[in-house]
Amino acid sequence: MKLRARVGDYEGDVDISVQGTRVFAALDDRTYEIDLQRSGGDALLLMTGGRVFDCRVDGPIESGLPVDVSVGTESYAVTLSDPRRLRSAAAIGALAGGVARITAPMPGKVVRVMVEAGAEVEAGDGIVVVEAMKMQNELKSPRAGKILTIRVEVGATVNGGDVLAEIE
Repeated sequence: MKLRARVGDYEGDVDISVQGTRVFAALDDRTYEIDLQRSGGDALLLMTGGRVFDCRVDGPIESGLPVDVSVGTESYAVTLSDPRRLRSAAAIGALAGGVARITAPMPGKVVRVMVEAGAEVEAGDGIVVVEAMKMQNELKSPRAGKILTIRVEVGATVNGGDVLAEIE
């Protein structure tokens, strides 16, 4: 499975395949073979190249949203995005307290804002267009409602997971 990975200042494509507890990852011109074993809760033992690392993933892994990953004493913000699923429910916006949040699926630039605060929208209406990796992605309303806030304007740079708009 080909994904877009962002770890700190690094951003690149990664090709991942899983076979049982083994994970094969091709990143840039390097290939890694990793054996993963659960060691309780969200803790993992990562074994590669004769070395063993204690790892912890804090939170669910969702396309386009950052998650904290600890390896030993180091912590990293990791974002994995599936370019084919930019409009998945997690990337479009999650419901919380009756408010739908439209979030950026990955870092990019806002090229169009299609509605204003206070506007009534139907499910599937376009809200914001974000350009990422030279592709324009129209983020749509997950449901009918009223636009509470638009938090971006044309030309703004956004990070993956940034809230762009809220709908009630």
